[in-house]
Amino acid sequence: MKLADISHGPKWILWAALLVLAIISIVLISGHGSWLVSGYNTAPKKEKYDAKKLCRVTGSGLGVIVILIFIMGVFENVLPANFVYIAVGIIFADAIGIVIACNTICKKK
Repeated sequence: MKLADISHGPKWILWAALLVLAIISIVLISGHGSWLVSGYNTAPKKEKYDAKKLCRVTGSGLGVIVILIFIMGVFENVLPANFVYIAVGIIFADAIGIVIACNTICKKK
């Protein structure tokens, strides 16, 4: 069974979501859009973060997810249906990596 066999719904939704996520990733990698990072503006003032590093780390992590979704969209007729489990594992590991990186290298000393 291929990935295309288990995907339902119109394809334009996948590509529209991918485009939105790619634009957000580019904005974050450029160092802008700190307002897109959840919890950054509501963090206590005593916790100091480097906003540019925080944006770049978050944008890079989102970029990994964008690339993974792009690969799944392009190669859905080739990839096996079990690739979804691999993709979920990659996204989960990426999210953990983003959280760890944001709490270590993005803090000001």
